[in-house]
Amino acid sequence: MTGRSTTGEAPRRVLLGISGGIAAYKVCSVISSLAKEGLAVRVVLTQQGQAFIPPLTVATLARHPAYTDEQFWQASQGRPLHIELGEWAELFVIAPLSANTLGKLAHGLADNLLTNTVLASTCPVLLAPAMNTDMWQQPSVQRNWQQVLQDDRYHAIAPGSGVLACDRVGTGRMAEPADILSHIHSLLHTGGKRDLAGQQLLISTGSTREFLDPVRFIGNPASGKMGVALAQAALHRGASVTLVHGPMEEALKARLGGIQTVEVTTAAQMHQAMLAHLAPADWIVMAAAVADVKPTTQAATKLTKADLPEALPLAPVPDIVADLAQRRSPHQKLVGFAAQTGDILPPAMDKLRRKGLDAIVANPVDVAGSGFGGDRNQAILLTKTGDKIVIPPCTKLDMAHQIFEALGKPATQNP
Repeated sequence: MTGRSTTGEAPRRVLLGISGGIAAYKVCSVISSLAKEGLAVRVVLTQQGQAFIPPLTVATLARHPAYTDEQFWQASQGRPLHIELGEWAELFVIAPLSANTLGKLAHGLADNLLTNTVLASTCPVLLAPAMNTDMWQQPSVQRNWQQVLQDDRYHAIAPGSGVLACDRVGTGRMAEPADILSHIHSLLHTGGKRDLAGQQLLISTGSTREFLDPVRFIGNPASGKMGVALAQAALHRGASVTLVHGPMEEALKARLGGIQTVEVTTAAQMHQAMLAHLAPADWIVMAAAVADVKPTTQAATKLTKADLPEALPLAPVPDIVADLAQRRSPHQKLVGFAAQTGDILPPAMDKLRRKGLDAIVANPVDVAGSGFGGDRNQAILLTKTGDKIVIPPCTKLDMAHQIFEALGKPATQNP
């Protein structure tokens, strides 16, 4: 996702509000990343927020002067500042969201520039709370949180657990910048719609490993990034998501807030996990790159070079997607992936028909800027009804949204 609109006419517009809390330092990287991507960023600081981050810092990162209560209460020319900012914003992000600002939002109170601008805007609002564990767990704070979320305008990144600035270990830690950025891009893409609300998605991602001995295995370079993007996009569109994933980097796992995860290693383990979570799923998306074969034997200790066989006997692993196709209920939508080289369409079409899928995403892994390991991808989406949708090079998150949008539309019945 780039900072420019789909028409290329103007940058996307994000208004970011910073209330009081030490987590404000994390928002600096969010502001910087958005500005570097070409988005137009404006920042509003509360008086308490300025105690942690000075206006000059965010102004420098945003490439635009910061707004504070000082400007709000000053007499000025033209229209009121909070009206101008509220109408300007495509998306309003409040991070960190303090208990004080949360209480004001819950009850429609407005006594500073930030809260007045919220009431003067109509765009989606993304909230990222941060506070001490005891503060977060107060019944009054939880009531305010639930009350705010009853308004469809508000989208939430609930706080995570960890070591807080007060040395307490518990819930209250603000979401990481990468997670906030993903949610921002999703909301800019969807405009805040929750077209997957009430849906349960079961997604697999990453690679599987089939071990010859404790240090050697048959595997592939799949990072899990595409499946994580699918899980994030689905979550941001209102779905409940279960992600079954192979080994992944810790930084990627950190992006999975709000998503139920099941970590596996082998194809057999992934097979079992997918079957265990199959029944309640409305969508099953098999984005994992599963090993096709495994060694027939696995040594308990590391084999010496002299002990390695000249020819490695192999056995097939479970065909997970074919088994899911056999076991699923009629209402369940099953989507596969096909990582291919060369002409990607014939093998993908064969897999679509042979395995009884509703759709398959064929993506080239031999083209620069797509496939394994990167943050970008491209694909051709094929459906069992004959639809062929080209997804040009884009971020994996953007591709995930395009997949859900294409598959959520009525099918085209081709002869």
